[in-house]
Amino acid sequence: MKLIKLKIIKNNMKNIIITTGNEIPDKKIIKILGIAKGNTVRARNVGRDIGAGLRSIVGGEIKTYTDMTTSARDEAYNRMVNEAIDLEADAIINVRFTTSMIMQGASEMLAYGTAVKISN
Repeated sequence: MKLIKLKIIKNNMKNIIITTGNEIPDKKIIKILGIAKGNTVRARNVGRDIGAGLRSIVGGEIKTYTDMTTSARDEAYNRMVNEAIDLEADAIINVRFTTSMIMQGASEMLAYGTAVKISN
């Protein structure tokens, strides 16, 4: 479980609980607001592909792709949280990530979960 603060465009701060679990300890889910989701599509570039090709020969981590994936995951996550804030959610439960290939060399990163209202 992760408690984060995000600044939204209106310069308001909001505490929101985010978990991969189906419930939140010591909290009661009182209303399901719907699915909160965020996505981004990222494309490879020629420079990265050349470096990745060389790395695949000798083995090891392809750091540029790791960094690109991390950045895409963070962007999708932030968009999901901001959508939950727009829904006036107190928490997002059952959070998941998924990827899919959009076209040769471009992939989508999707973060999604259930936006909920909670009480003590």
